[in-house]
Amino acid sequence: MSPVRSCSRTACRQPAVFTLTYVYADSTAVLGPLATYVEPHCYDLCADHAERLTAPRGWEVVRLPSEPGQPTSDDLEALANAVREAARPAKASGEPVGQGVEVGRRGHLRVLRSAQQNLER
Repeated sequence: MSPVRSCSRTACRQPAVFTLTYVYADSTAVLGPLATYVEPHCYDLCADHAERLTAPRGWEVVRLPSEPGQPTSDDLEALANAVREAARPAKASGEPVGQGVEVGRRGHLRVLRSAQQNLER
């Protein structure tokens, strides 16, 4: 059986039931169910500290629905990664998507080269 994790707040000895993650690029704090694993840039909080959580001016707090004390899969980190990915600017590529010529194969892997296109006008 794994040991009970404590709240990350100084001098608090209550058991942690929520995990707080910051997405600095989006000025967002995400509070969700207790993460499955201890992460270095996440903070475990007890129910009291999670309820009183406030964010700096201009920041948004996203509170994921959860039942305190019921650890679930680590969806919190997946959500934080999705927020980061959505904030990234779209990459403009000169390569056409889905148009390639197979030039090699090894097992189930294929090597594709972009199809040559006539760029003359």
